[in-house]
Amino acid sequence: MTSTAQGFRSGYVAIVGRPNVGKSTLLNHLVGAKISIVSRRPQTTRHRVRGILTTDEAQLIFVDTPGFQTLHGGMLNRALNRSVVQTLGDVDVVLMVVEALRFNAGDRQVVALLDRNRPAILAVNKVDQVKDKRQLLPFIQQAAEAYPFAEIVPISAEKGTGLDELVASVRQYLPEGPPLYDLEEMTDASERFLAQELIREKLFRLLGEELPYATTVVVEAFKDEGGLKRIHAVIYVEKESQKAIVIGRKGEKLKEIASRARLDMEQLFGAKVFLDVWVKVRRGWSDDEKMLKSLGFGD
Repeated sequence: MTSTAQGFRSGYVAIVGRPNVGKSTLLNHLVGAKISIVSRRPQTTRHRVRGILTTDEAQLIFVDTPGFQTLHGGMLNRALNRSVVQTLGDVDVVLMVVEALRFNAGDRQVVALLDRNRPAILAVNKVDQVKDKRQLLPFIQQAAEAYPFAEIVPISAEKGTGLDELVASVRQYLPEGPPLYDLEEMTDASERFLAQELIREKLFRLLGEELPYATTVVVEAFKDEGGLKRIHAVIYVEKESQKAIVIGRKGEKLKEIASRARLDMEQLFGAKVFLDVWVKVRRGWSDDEKMLKSLGFGD
């Protein structure tokens, strides 16, 4: 770790919001790498993923959280919501993300979780999709009336618009101090964890509407052999019928899932990857306390 200039700031920033507002896209764009999986479907993120952005003036450790779930119960979703609440108590700044021109009941439930003693910045995302920009000002005024945000910054996480302004806004609320991680690090997540998340992303992108929510991924073996990473993973489903869908006709769907995940891994890890993926049935895994704890969803 190298020395840094006087006035350097560092700290933790929780990225929160209802499902599917662009939290993971924002995190990936900020750190410049895919460390949090992305799909168009809500509730893709299940774990707190830390992304590290280091500039000449600050080190921001962003914590991507699951979208706060208000529609579904179950042990898994209760664990995801506990993760959001716990994260809010562990950070220096909260970065709440909403969609431009949409501030609904789900957003208000997230607002209700915020601590007024901790600075909160609102990122109004997807402004590039707003055709009449004159609509943004009244929307921002509406959001300001809902909560005393320290700053409100219009952005497009997908296009990268407004992100420099967002980082500058967050920085001023971080405590002064040295960097908490090496300056070159982009995440504290292990390659093993990133591998299983990239496989899970492909399930969300390549399977039907509901099936991905009934799946999870476990990397059972991860061997680094120099220029080759040898990975063995299992996709767990809850029913035999789901297993058949994931595998597909003559194994074609599973091959596509594994092939796309492998290409992403090679790009992220900068090495060749041998990926072996199996599908197994584990009935009721999402309501199995022991299984959830083994996946990192314990209290």
